[in-house]
Amino acid sequence: MTISTRGAGKAPAVLVLEDGRAFRGRAYGAVGETFGEAVFSTGMSGYQETLTDPSYHRQVVVMTAPHVGNTGVNDEDPESKQIWVAGYVVRDPARVPSNWRSRRSLDEELVSQGVVGISGIDTRALTRHLRERGAMRVGIFSGNAIADEGTLLARVRQAPEMNGADLSAEVATKETYVVPAIGTKKFTVAAIDLGIKGMTPHRMAERGIEVHVLPATATLEEVYAVQPDGVFFSNGPGDPSTADHPVSVMQGVLERKTPLFGICFGNQILGRALGFGTYKLKYGHRGINQPVQDRSTGKVEVTAHNHGFAVDAPLDKVSDTAYGRAEVSHVCLNDQVVEGLQLLDRPAFSVQYHPEAAAGPHDAAYLFDRFVSLMEDQRA
Repeated sequence: MTISTRGAGKAPAVLVLEDGRAFRGRAYGAVGETFGEAVFSTGMSGYQETLTDPSYHRQVVVMTAPHVGNTGVNDEDPESKQIWVAGYVVRDPARVPSNWRSRRSLDEELVSQGVVGISGIDTRALTRHLRERGAMRVGIFSGNAIADEGTLLARVRQAPEMNGADLSAEVATKETYVVPAIGTKKFTVAAIDLGIKGMTPHRMAERGIEVHVLPATATLEEVYAVQPDGVFFSNGPGDPSTADHPVSVMQGVLERKTPLFGICFGNQILGRALGFGTYKLKYGHRGINQPVQDRSTGKVEVTAHNHGFAVDAPLDKVSDTAYGRAEVSHVCLNDQVVEGLQLLDRPAFSVQYHPEAAAGPHDAAYLFDRFVSLMEDQRA
C-alpha cells in the first residue's frame, strides 16, 4: 500500500476487480493504492466497529448502506487500536458528521490512518456483482496511482489471495494482558487472541471473569499457567486451514475437559479440532442483521457476522469425534451454513458469529452466560 494524505476526497479514483470489472469514483480517505479481498457488509450502522475489527485484515469492505459517516468518529467505540480494513468503499459519504459523541469526520480518520478508499460509485451494482461472482481480489487506485486499466488489473492479480492466508499472528497481541473482572471476581479465563475485539473480554468482565488475553502463539503450557477456569478462542482473519497451532492447543484443552468457548475463527478452530473440514464461502456473511437459529431452543436471533469461511459439519446427525459426540447447535437461516457447534460429552461449544454485539444487536449475549454456566458446573 502506498498513500498520500493530500487531496483526499478530491482526487479521481478507480476500483478494479480481479475479473476485470472496474468502477470509477472519487478518493475517500487517503490517496494512493491498496489491495485486498473485496467483501460487502450489510449493516446500516456500526461502521466504526467494522473498520477496527481485526477480522477484516487484508479485506476491502464495501458498505451496502448508501450513506456512511453520518455520526463521525468517536474515541469510545473502536474495537482495537487501529483500523484494520485494507480499503473502504462507500457510495455517499457524509459531508458533515452529526452526533454528540463525534470528535472528527470519518474521512479525517481514514486519512490519518492511511486507509485508501473510494466514494461515489454504484455500491449496489458492485455488491450484486460480488454476490454473483464471489469475493475476489481488488485494488483501489487514486491520484498518481491511477494508470491504464490493463496495468492496474495485472497488479490486482499479483496480490495474495485469502485462501491459504495465515493472518492471526499479524493482528494478535504480542504480550499477554489482563482485563480485570468488574465487581467480584468469580472466574479466570485464558483468551487466545486470534484477532479479538475489545468488547469481547469486556462482556466476560461484566460477568465477574478476569480475562488473561494471550498471543495467538501461546502454548498449552502458557494457557494453563494462568490457572484458568475456562478457555476462550476469539475471532480473527485468514484461512482456518492454516491454523494448525491453535487447533493443537484447543485439542489439548479438550483433552483436559476445561470449559471452552469459541467465536467466529474460534468456531472454525473447534470444527478442525473435532475432525471436520472448513471451506471458503462464495461471498461470506458480514453485517449486523444475519438470522441464526439456536437449534436447542428453536429461537431465531438477529446476529452480527464477519466470516468468509465455514465449518463443514453434518446438520442432520450427531457426529462421533475423538472428544465424544458433537452436533451443530446453530444454523444460518439464509443459506443453512453451520453457525455453531457443541460437544455433548465435554464442556465445549462455539458459534460462528459475534455475540459481543459491537455494534449490535444483543440477541446472542446469553452465550456468555452459557459459558459461565459451564464453568459453574465444572467447579461444582
